[in-house]
Amino acid sequence: MITILDFLIILIKEVFVIGICLSLVPVLVWLERKGAALIQDRIGPNRASIGFLRLGGLIQLVADSVKMFFKEDIMPTSVNKFYYYLAPFIAGMVPLMTFSVIPFADNLQIAGSRIPMQVLNIDAGFLWFFAIVSFSVYSVVLAGWASNSKFPLLGGIRASAQMLSYEIPMGLSVIGLLMIFESIHLNDFVVQQGELMWGIIPKWGIFMQPLAFLIFTVCAFAETNRSPFDLAEGESELVAGFHTEYSSMKFGLFFMGEYISMVVSSALIVTLFLGGWQIPYLNTNMIIEHSKILMQFSCVAGAMFSFFISNRLNDYSKYYKDRWKDSRDKEAGIFSALTMILGIALLATFGLVSFVELPDFISPLFAMVAQTGAFFGKIFLVCWLFVWVRWTLPRFRYDQLMKLGWQTLMPLALINIFLTGAFLQFLGNK
Repeated sequence: MITILDFLIILIKEVFVIGICLSLVPVLVWLERKGAALIQDRIGPNRASIGFLRLGGLIQLVADSVKMFFKEDIMPTSVNKFYYYLAPFIAGMVPLMTFSVIPFADNLQIAGSRIPMQVLNIDAGFLWFFAIVSFSVYSVVLAGWASNSKFPLLGGIRASAQMLSYEIPMGLSVIGLLMIFESIHLNDFVVQQGELMWGIIPKWGIFMQPLAFLIFTVCAFAETNRSPFDLAEGESELVAGFHTEYSSMKFGLFFMGEYISMVVSSALIVTLFLGGWQIPYLNTNMIIEHSKILMQFSCVAGAMFSFFISNRLNDYSKYYKDRWKDSRDKEAGIFSALTMILGIALLATFGLVSFVELPDFISPLFAMVAQTGAFFGKIFLVCWLFVWVRWTLPRFRYDQLMKLGWQTLMPLALINIFLTGAFLQFLGNK
């Protein structure tokens, strides 16, 4: 029976997960634009400002958000209104629901209580992810059909075939991990990945199942409709594909849904293949046992990094002095001072940790924060991989897309299962 306290804990974790996913959307949009600019050897967005604040292009996202909210909402007269409105709602909700089963830290042991660091600690495990993510196909199919237009319809048909085709090798690729770790609970996957092979290499899924990692990652690109698998949108062929007839925040929900799906797919890749919340060579007990030393090291490292950034910003401010002839000239100098203050605060925290006896509950909380930081740091790196691939590889033809899924990835996934079973049998495991 769930008590009021249990309900409040679940609610807090759900708000945290939703807040993180929604907060990462503008960060990933910024990363996408800056990454594209870096790869294409240009500057990227850096002009929009609020007063002297530009934040390296982040203020451009504020301008885009305001435009999206207040843009005229145009709806064609011939659409099926119910499904037309339902499609973007599904696109925004499904990714948030799938993140619920992904653990972002080890179970928190505090005040005699054990609190799982995942919203839904259910027996279904990663099966919940595959069950819920399959609903995402309904958003693109309904959007394409309900728009009553030829280009959205073609985009919806393409997307339905693509997503259904790539879900099969994606599911098959995980079976090898299931055979090794013998559990469907995602937290069990992560806990076992904290072990070492031959006392040196972390027992991460990418080292245990490299072929499965490759298959799963490619399928994740296809499931999120990211380039080079964005055949459902195909601007050069279908104008904008399944969301051609959408505008204002209905289009915004599709836009946000793509980036949230990218976060969720990255989170699952991290959980299954990159150790999840595990910090290499530091399990939860080691972090708690040596929490004081680790906190001191974190404070010193953070302070040194802050001073380095402050120095670079100060040099930038001097080099581009009076460039804009307005308040923006002061931006770098102000942030240089703020990062300097942050570094001093971290050094003060180092002194506090060194000379004050900390309460017992600080150590498990520190372990949770460290593991959560490691988890989202890995997610950020995988998201960068999504951006890197998008601006590097050209879009496939549709026949090439389907051929890759059915004639290449699916046989490879079956071969991986066979090889994993043979290897386990060779080692004498049942």
